[in-house]
Amino acid sequence: MPRVDASAVGGVLHRDWVVYKRTWKSNTVISVVDPVVSLLAFGFGFGALVAKVNGIDYLQFVATGIVAQAVLFTTIFPGMFDTFFKRDYQHTYDALLAAPVDAVDVVTGEALFLATKAGAYGLAPLGVAIAFGLDPSPGMVLVPFIGVLTGYGFACLGIFLSAMASSFAAFDYVISMLVAPLFLFAGTFFPLSGLPGWVSSVAHLNPLFHTVQLVRHAVFGLHPLADLGHAAFLVGFGLLAWSAASWRMRTRLVA
Repeated sequence: MPRVDASAVGGVLHRDWVVYKRTWKSNTVISVVDPVVSLLAFGFGFGALVAKVNGIDYLQFVATGIVAQAVLFTTIFPGMFDTFFKRDYQHTYDALLAAPVDAVDVVTGEALFLATKAGAYGLAPLGVAIAFGLDPSPGMVLVPFIGVLTGYGFACLGIFLSAMASSFAAFDYVISMLVAPLFLFAGTFFPLSGLPGWVSSVAHLNPLFHTVQLVRHAVFGLHPLADLGHAAFLVGFGLLAWSAASWRMRTRLVA
């Protein structure tokens, strides 16, 4: 396992926080408006045709799914684009490595910061759903933690993909062939039970599917054994993505 220096990770987090305080308005607007627009479009658009899904009002069904979509978009995209720009254009990481900071610390700090933002931004669709009739529940306090857990894995995945890419154009393939299927086949807009059996089975390997399930259970009622399984899957995904991102970033920055 890569060695992590807590003080070095803290330094990376502090730098990200200082930069974020200067750009938080634009970041927040983009990160919050997009999932809210998706929620209103699908919730009221398809909601006029589909009243309930699995006994849940369609607007509320979509809202809990779009929480996961918001977490995905606010972590994997910055993980890809921002880290690529910092590495190849701003040379931010070259400056960090001149201090007692390792590539593993850079990955860990960047991913933690993105995951923390995702945990907060994921609450926006939930707030809109509450405004349109979703009853608050005690389990909703778990939603930010689910966002952070999920966001860390997807942030690391974005960093890994960034370290593999040779140009921004490479991300076009990632968005079409990876990101789009991730949120389309996660049970966000429709239950996976309506898909062919083999497609549904493959979709269960999608980390975002487990996020959607955890969020819906947190909002509508916990299922302890199933939720432990979903959380364990996300922990494993996060560790795997972190290991891959740490290895690849070290080869790009140090070798």
